[in-house]
Amino acid sequence: MPHAIDHIVHASRDLAAQAEFYRRLGFHVGARNHHPWGTENHIVQFPDHFLELIGRGPGFRAPVDLDPHVFSFAGFVSDELTRAEGVSMLAVQTKDAAATRAAFKAAGLGDYAPFHFERKGKRADGGESHVAFTLAFAHSPLMPRIGFFACQHHRPEDFYAPEWQVHPNGAVGIAGVVIVAENPAAHAEFLSALTGQREMLATSMGIDLEVADEQSIEILTEAAFRYRFGVAALGEGLDQPRIAACRIAVRDIGVLADILDDNGIAAEEVGNRLVLSPTTAFGVALAFEAVTE
Repeated sequence: MPHAIDHIVHASRDLAAQAEFYRRLGFHVGARNHHPWGTENHIVQFPDHFLELIGRGPGFRAPVDLDPHVFSFAGFVSDELTRAEGVSMLAVQTKDAAATRAAFKAAGLGDYAPFHFERKGKRADGGESHVAFTLAFAHSPLMPRIGFFACQHHRPEDFYAPEWQVHPNGAVGIAGVVIVAENPAAHAEFLSALTGQREMLATSMGIDLEVADEQSIEILTEAAFRYRFGVAALGEGLDQPRIAACRIAVRDIGVLADILDDNGIAAEEVGNRLVLSPTTAFGVALAFEAVTE
């Protein structure tokens, strides 16, 4: 089975403002968490995947002189924030990070040491939780501005909570991510190895890999992106390829439209989507679309 999306890492220079923005969009945003390597985050949960809002914590210092076989999560996020805000990393799901790491190595996606970490947290009922993860990183030299990894949850019962997955805007999950690249076909082999999806739809606009029911990873040209989403993909001077959009499925687009209107948040109606531009949504286009039955 292909590796579905586990989460996206949406980085910002002002994490508090970003979290408040997501609340104004009608999401239930979790508490602020601190990583031992200096970044901080908020989680927006869905039943088996999530959005990670992330930024540098107070006194953050980027790591230096790392072993080339060590992928620095904090260093990558920090480096990207020196360039621009936006979705800097994409994580796919795995139930066995060690096996996935071996598969990545065999496919030529890098030979990075596994990255395991744990932290304490709070359950929805206020009790203490203990979550643990192992990450297996992958790298594409053709997509140096995007971090890729597989994420294994060792205690998902302590991480996911149905109470935190009920969002006032009716959001039910990540429908997909969209990468903008000058030559989408050049990245097909890497994404196939990353996700385990051998079949893809190729058109003149780009390529589309379905990684789960109603969930996909797309790569489009900049012109195709503007046609599909009605906004420019990237800011001036930003290198491609980059993750330019996150598609969010909602139950009722009208409910979302009312929330945006009430909170003075501008969105463009593009076909069956409401699209927030990257200049509004901290460096990434957020495209909301009604869930298909």
